Amino acid sequence: MSLINTQVQPFKVNAFHNGKFIEVTEESLKGKWSVLIFMPAAFTFNCPTEIEDAANNYAEFQKAGAEVYIVTTDTHFSHKVWHETSPAVGKAQFPLIGDPTHQLTNAFDVHIAEEGLALRGTFIINPEGVIKTLEIHSNEIARDVGETLRKLKAAQYTAAHPGEVCPAKWKEGEKTLAPSLDLVGKI
Repeated sequence: MSLINTQVQPFKVNAFHNGKFIEVTEESLKGKWSVLIFMPAAFTFNCPTEIEDAANNYAEFQKAGAEVYIVTTDTHFSHKVWHETSPAVGKAQFPLIGDPTHQLTNAFDVHIAEEGLALRGTFIINPEGVIKTLEIHSNEIARDVGETLRKLKAAQYTAAHPGEVCPAKWKEGEKTLAPSLDLVGKI
């Protein structure tokens, strides 16, 4: 069964965020759009490039009213040291969630049991705590966070404009479609 349009299940984890340890729960995600970005592990190769990409786009996520959360199966203590020692990870101003008990990786179906790591999963969650998009792929392929931002804006647009859909490669401000019998076979 797909996680799309399902409610985020209760959870409680710790994160490193702006020099402090904080608690993050499903309630932390409510009231705003949230983007959860799962990565295999701290101190790896591709993961810092993705965190740097997210950091470079963070102002746009905030402008869109969304919080970004990075999740690995490490501890929040590891994330503190990773943030302090990696120039790329050091750019992160968003929470770095530790999931050593695999609570989140299992709940979001990205856990690799044989390795104790996470697949690269990206989830956009609406302010009510409902998963609106998900993308999961193999760990050797890093993401383009700009595409995640585009999907966030599309999810926000369709939430605000019921009855409209965003076509392929839609970007904010472009034309959308209003599905109807008249469009069938005409596009």
